[in-house]
Amino acid sequence: MKLQGKTAIVTGGGRDIGRACALRLAAEGANVAINYFASSDGADSAVAEITANGGKAFARQGDLSCSAGVDALVNKTVAEFGGVDVLVNNSGGLIARKTISDMSLEHWTAVMDLNLTSTFLMVKACLAHMTSGTIVNLASQAGRDGGGPGSVAYATSKGAVMTMTRGLAKELGPNIRVNALCPGMIDTDFHNIHTKPEVRTMVENAAPVKRQGTPEDIANLVAFLATDDSGFMTGTNVDINGGMLFS
Repeated sequence: MKLQGKTAIVTGGGRDIGRACALRLAAEGANVAINYFASSDGADSAVAEITANGGKAFARQGDLSCSAGVDALVNKTVAEFGGVDVLVNNSGGLIARKTISDMSLEHWTAVMDLNLTSTFLMVKACLAHMTSGTIVNLASQAGRDGGGPGSVAYATSKGAVMTMTRGLAKELGPNIRVNALCPGMIDTDFHNIHTKPEVRTMVENAAPVKRQGTPEDIANLVAFLATDDSGFMTGTNVDINGGMLFS
């Protein structure tokens, strides 16, 4: 197990990609702190699964767009496990599809806080407890191609996460490596809520692999980036989209 004795924080870990990441990192031996906002059942069941397999984990509800929620999560992690070695910034979302002409400042700010400010606050809080380790950010294919209809705010926030990843890699190296993933169409509630079934079918048919991705596909890459197997990688934004976009 390549993360034995290490501690990982996974934000947005109550469902889909975040939950899969928590389980995958625990399988590598990490103690796992799981943040969730509303998905308590998924977070609690992940903790139960990890502990049943001999690992250590806890789940904590919190709003990571504000310092109070971030500090409570990081402080509990340090109190429980002694430090932070891996940070997976997965918390985020589209909220709703809105064109610029229909978009309020409140919507723009909410999307930026959810996807970008939360990442900034988590990194800043964890750095006080990290002398080495890895940070893995969840960006998006939308950060490369601008996203689908009504997702300018989301795509912009994820493009900023990509740029932050590059800047942090320079600032925090050599002891802390920082990478990001740019997932394409992944079979999650994100697309259950925001993407029409016919669009998903079209993407599946157009993709060279002829399927949507799974949360486990993403979790496997997160685990690679979190371990020394990726020791010569930092500042990268890795595409994982079944061949739908090459960059």
